[in-house]
Amino acid sequence: MDDASQTGTERFLSLTLGEVLFAIDIFTVREILDYTEITRIPQTPAFMRGVVNVRGAAIPVMDLRMRFGLGRVEPGLNTRIVILEFKKESGTSAFGVLADSVKEVLELETSRIDPPPLMGTAVKVDFIRGVGKQDGRFILILDAPKVVGSEELLELAVVMENMSGAA
Repeated sequence: MDDASQTGTERFLSLTLGEVLFAIDIFTVREILDYTEITRIPQTPAFMRGVVNVRGAAIPVMDLRMRFGLGRVEPGLNTRIVILEFKKESGTSAFGVLADSVKEVLELETSRIDPPPLMGTAVKVDFIRGVGKQDGRFILILDAPKVVGSEELLELAVVMENMSGAA
């Protein structure tokens, strides 16, 4: 984090994957959807569940639990699809992430956010921007661009949006 972000607060959307509490920078969140049918796309990684129709646009959806090796999100009453939006040189890309539930918008003091722990080379923590502390609990703060961020996944989002516009 740079010096400017060392003071003040940041806002995050908190969500659960199993029993683990995660948070995503609120400024990357475009909207939150109830779980809806996801259309599978052949020859994509298992954690890519497919696409959903959002006002006529096909938005790719990733299962965050599968992405992190925590099993599979099984649709339930609280299951949500969080639509994230990323700015790129060529415009913006939308990408959905599937979570067991969405909790609340949190405001965390930047002084209460620690860097991700060093876990050795066997455990990847590339997706973790930091660990927040609030009310005696730890919150794993995701680096949303890195979660979604392989160039091929973002390109998939662009292709899906372009296909939707041509229909």
